[in-house]
Amino acid sequence: MITTATIRQEIMQFMKDHDMTINQFARLSSINSGSLSSILNGNRPMSVNQIDRITESMGLTAGHFYDRYIYECIFHTTPDWRRLGAFLERCAVLNKLDCLQAAARMTMENITYAPMLFDLAESFYNEEKYKAAAILYECVAESEKFQHSERLALCHYRLFIHSLSDNQETNWQAVVLFEPYIERLNESYQLDAYQKLINIYVSLTQWDKAASLAVIMGSKAMAGYENPNSGYQGRHPRIFYVLYSYLIRAANYYECRDYEQALYYVGLYEKPDWINKPTKNECKIIEQFREWAEANRYLFGLMSGQLDALNKYVDYVASREDEIFLAICSIMIAANRYQLYVDPILDRFKEYLHYRPQKNQISTISEHVTRGQYTRLLSELGIYYLNSKHYDRGLSYILDSLEYSIRIKSDNGMLRCMGIFEQFRHSASEGILQRYEKLIREVQKLSVYAWSPQV
Repeated sequence: MITTATIRQEIMQFMKDHDMTINQFARLSSINSGSLSSILNGNRPMSVNQIDRITESMGLTAGHFYDRYIYECIFHTTPDWRRLGAFLERCAVLNKLDCLQAAARMTMENITYAPMLFDLAESFYNEEKYKAAAILYECVAESEKFQHSERLALCHYRLFIHSLSDNQETNWQAVVLFEPYIERLNESYQLDAYQKLINIYVSLTQWDKAASLAVIMGSKAMAGYENPNSGYQGRHPRIFYVLYSYLIRAANYYECRDYEQALYYVGLYEKPDWINKPTKNECKIIEQFREWAEANRYLFGLMSGQLDALNKYVDYVASREDEIFLAICSIMIAANRYQLYVDPILDRFKEYLHYRPQKNQISTISEHVTRGQYTRLLSELGIYYLNSKHYDRGLSYILDSLEYSIRIKSDNGMLRCMGIFEQFRHSASEGILQRYEKLIREVQKLSVYAWSPQV
């Protein structure tokens, strides 16, 4: 039953039911009797600490009165940030996010609260209270939507990061919402924001867009490197973003099968002789990109038809565990393109055929990129075994890829897998067909599809 009694009325009813005087309840709750008397008489608003003590003394769950506290003790009295801020912090601790949101939204008409809400959101973010932080960022962003402040841009950046998941559909929506604000960020956040946007576009296989952003990111990072300011505190040194720009541009040409241009950009991140007196951290970055350059020279040669590069490529990555998963993805594409026999390679690296987060010498590889590559790997393995006339094994991999594509809502992945399966469905066993029919029903539930193959 929903009560209409005020907090004060409930306290007094509790005291009456338990035959308590103000002094007795004051001792029970460790609140000064004079303060308690003023609270009950309506002459003094309760602090968050006091309402928590009272709640505990009454044997109620922590936060029991919070929904009423918002109206009775914060906004129906003279607004006080010290009381409101403490309440929001306590809501975050207790995970009372509905109360936190209600209180924060009631401040939005008063724009003077925006800086304080933003600072508290940053504090929550740094404490990894991401859901609480997101609520405050949304409030600040909405209250300042007609402003052009860096704070507004940073709110949208934080919300962008918070909203990323293994769902490609929602990731695309997050990109659309955030990208207009990226130019308002300062350099310390902006370069990393560009990299994250690029990685999402790569995961969506929108290579042209990824490359165009890479050009902008590289230019900004190079300008900052040549004319540094002491305030830069980015996640990576500026040279990382310059070299990463070249890496993405090379990858774009690789996807277009323009291996000559791809190798040109490989050369740019392989030997960055423009870097002066690199620090220890910068040397580590330079070495990582040099290794990627060497691996990609073998890969691009293989993809352009130099089949003798396969063994060199395999031997090179074999001693570099962080590179094996990516290499297998590329090897399977080459195997299917040139009808190569790679069973010994698959057997050698069989433990890397399963999804797991990837890392390198510098940092963890974007999970959004890794998931997309894993979906592609499964489909390429399926094609490989179908070409070898191992139909059930091949179709099983295709269905694994379809299942994972459904999970991450990859339009391209789903369409690719359904097209391949339909081509070979006449060779599928009954068990494989039943699994396919079940997955098709999952596809039909997704609103992006108005059709599906007949099953």
